[in-house]
Amino acid sequence: MPAPGTPITFDDFMKVDVRIGKVLAADPFPEARKPAYKLTIDFGPDVGVKKSSAQITRHYTRDALVGRKVAAVVNFPPRQIGPFMSEVLTLGFPDADGEVVLVGVDREVEIGGRLF
Repeated sequence: MPAPGTPITFDDFMKVDVRIGKVLAADPFPEARKPAYKLTIDFGPDVGVKKSSAQITRHYTRDALVGRKVAAVVNFPPRQIGPFMSEVLTLGFPDADGEVVLVGVDREVEIGGRLF
């Protein structure tokens, strides 16, 4: 991994497709090594509904996640996590304890919108 602040080109940035989606379901994922949920996220008609494994149980309940808008990388290859195929990478930042705090938006935006 490059050092923080290592320059990249704009073309490099544009290769990463980050979209906003709406969580449709947050299911338990007891088979995960660390506590996690299996998320079902709707990214609108261009990307569709995708699945993601997310280690966000510390700050978020399943009920609080449903209907929430989340940001995710939608163009990484799917990744097998135990018995589950994660299709997108849901984005967050670490809090003081290293637990994930989700990236979100502070205004209403349409699902499927691309980060720029």
